[in-house]
Amino acid sequence: MTIWSRFTEEAPHISQIFLRRHRAAGNLCMLGTLRSDGYPRISPVEPRIFEESLVIVGMPGTSKFRDLARDPRFCLHTATVDTQVTDGDAKLFGTVVDLPDRDVHTRFAQHLFDESGFDIRGHEFDHFYVTDLTGASTVEIVDGHLEITIWKPGEGERVVQKH
Repeated sequence: MTIWSRFTEEAPHISQIFLRRHRAAGNLCMLGTLRSDGYPRISPVEPRIFEESLVIVGMPGTSKFRDLARDPRFCLHTATVDTQVTDGDAKLFGTVVDLPDRDVHTRFAQHLFDESGFDIRGHEFDHFYVTDLTGASTVEIVDGHLEITIWKPGEGERVVQKH
């Protein structure tokens, strides 16, 4: 399983761009899941790095979490408003694992409160998804050309240039 801490070791450039764009957008990302009819769904989500893992949690009973319960595959894309991608752009791919550990949920809720003031302490989580990353990529404009950095577990990062 490739948790966030291992990903940052193997893909430092991609993880740095993801974190920069994630912060710049107020933690907002777009989550791609698969609906029950097989069509894709795109939903806003605010993933968090917590205890060395990338965690995807949110409002209970939403379609995106029903999708993940049925099919754990996802794509997470940093929110992009700049069509010139001057600050880069990142996508993460993988699957989620639902972690039912109430002690972890309690620590996460406290962490979220300490970090943002948002108070969900004492609430039950329908799902507490921890990501297992299976791939990632970034897009950047470097010296007037497009650079795509690609990562797969155990392979490190590689750069493809488009002119």
